[in-house]
Order: sequence, then C-alpha cells, then structure tokens
Amino acid sequence: MAEQQTVFVIDDDQAARESLRWLLESVGHRVCGYSSAREFLNVYDGASPGCLVLDVRIPGMSGLELQSHLLERDWCLPVIIVTGHGDVPMAVRAMKAGAIDFLQKPYNDQALLDRIQLALELCRQRRHSHGELARIQANYRQLTPREREVAAHVVAGKANKVIAIKLGLSPKTIEVYRANVMFKMRVNSLPELVQVWMRMETPAASEASPVS
Repeated sequence: MAEQQTVFVIDDDQAARESLRWLLESVGHRVCGYSSAREFLNVYDGASPGCLVLDVRIPGMSGLELQSHLLERDWCLPVIIVTGHGDVPMAVRAMKAGAIDFLQKPYNDQALLDRIQLALELCRQRRHSHGELARIQANYRQLTPREREVAAHVVAGKANKVIAIKLGLSPKTIEVYRANVMFKMRVNSLPELVQVWMRMETPAASEASPVS
C-alpha cells in the first residue's frame, strides 16, 4: 500500500491558509498548515512524502530561503510557490531553485490542484529514485577494493585481458572478480552494471565511461 502523502502549506495569512486547507481536504488531500518557514522546519524531518505550497513572502525566513534549505538537505519535497506580490526576477529565482511552478494570488483553484497532483507524482518518483540509489550504494559497499578497481575497468569497456595486464593478474582471476562484482551489485549483464555504476557518486564511477 502506498504511503499517504501530505500537502504542507506555509502562509502567514491564516484566512488564506485555512481556505486552502478546505479546498485541498475537499478533494481528499491530507494537509498540514504552518504560519512560517521556521515553524515548518521545527517539525519536518524530511521523511514524510508530499509537496509544499509556499508563500514566498512570509515573516522571518522567506520562501526562497526555505527553498535553499530544502536543496541543502536533499529533501524529496517538490515546491509550488504562491504569492500576491510576485515579480519576474523572483519567479525566475524560484524556478531555478527547483520550484515546479510560481502562481500569483488570486490563483485558479483548479490550476493549483493540477500543480499539486503533479508535485505529488514527482515526489513519488524522487523517493523511488533515492531508494534505488541507496540500494545501489549499499551493494557497492559490499565490494572489496580490488573488486571496485576491476569493476571500474569493466564499466570503462576494457576487456578482461587488458584489465589483467594492467593489474598484474591472470585473466582467470579477473573473471572471478568480475563474477563477484556482478553478484554483489545484483545485476545480470554488463549494460545493467554500467547503468547502476554511473548512478553512483563515487570517484571510480565518475572516472568510468559507458561502453558503446
């Protein structure tokens, strides 16, 4: 069963916040409202899936500053910016920081609901991607230093004989290391190994290039 998502609403205007809560709950969304970015950060730990509907002009930490915090913490929480005082530079800055949209008040209710649906789907995709990467990195940590070295050469497209000469080992030994890499990385083919290897943020992976 899919984990229930939450629409987090941050707006210092209580009437606007409650009006949006009513709209979202009327179509079945779970909603949590906050009057400031700091109030939100005091309770949110990055674990709950959903999206953030954020007024850009709020007391204390601004909406754009909160966006920066989300990026620094690598939280999978898509952001929709709403404001009654938007301008073009602000919108550009918000979009560059990763906001999926920038809506000016008064906005069309259906337009916002559509953006929220898009944001929730994006959150699901991001969490799935993060989960896959975590599994790949866990598998990578099972490799010995020599297996990692052999794997980097394999991913770079080098033949077993070439790897054997470079490392001063026999081709048969390279075959054993290669089989161990395939087993520990939970892949069944070289294209699969290349795909998962290139997703990792490791020096070995960044130096390797895909085979053609």
